[in-house]
Amino acid sequence: MTVTLDTIRQEIVSCARCKRLREYCTRIAREKKGPYRDDTYWAKPVPGFGDPQARVLVIALAPAAHGANRTGRVFTGDVAGGSGDFLMRAMHGAGFANMPTSRHANDGLELWDAYIMSAVRCAPPDNKPTPAEIIACQSHLAAEAAALPRVKVIVALGRIGFDATWRFLAGRGVVIKPRPPFRHGAVYRVPAAPDVVASYHPSRQNTNTGVLTAPMLASVFLTARQLAAAV
Repeated sequence: MTVTLDTIRQEIVSCARCKRLREYCTRIAREKKGPYRDDTYWAKPVPGFGDPQARVLVIALAPAAHGANRTGRVFTGDVAGGSGDFLMRAMHGAGFANMPTSRHANDGLELWDAYIMSAVRCAPPDNKPTPAEIIACQSHLAAEAAALPRVKVIVALGRIGFDATWRFLAGRGVVIKPRPPFRHGAVYRVPAAPDVVASYHPSRQNTNTGVLTAPMLASVFLTARQLAAAV
């Protein structure tokens, strides 16, 4: 029986597998942060967001404590110029988003031909999920990705997103040995599976230091657009 995307999202939101993460998200929602003192935090696992008919799937790391853990939408709610805006500028420039910012869940943002999800659905302390927490969340990624019938390209953001991508493909019977190396901008053409495009993660640590620049990320999504459009 086919499981609908809405059902999968509900299962993600109600997940309580990782005690450490659930306790952390709840504590952050209780303590809050200066600019968001009056906000009601989402404080639950965060499902993916985007076009159910997407040909491009973006796999990232995890929600930010005061970003998606607050707003309930991936890459949403960071300070102006944060990772959400950095990502949306690139996606907007490549025609995947209707606006170049991602500030709150009701800001009117729409994704076209793209869908974003995280390898881990709860905000982890210091942005560092444990290996066990990553594996515990893999079934959510696999289920949500399987409910997207048209995916032709996966954009893997960061090492954790990259590794989660290859675990997902291995679960579909696509096993490549040795596993391809993680390199920003690398494109891996996989027979009978989506193409994989690797990118550094648009974290503040990477973007503030110049490890990942706006042109670098823009190039990744233009490449994804070209691959998705290829016959």
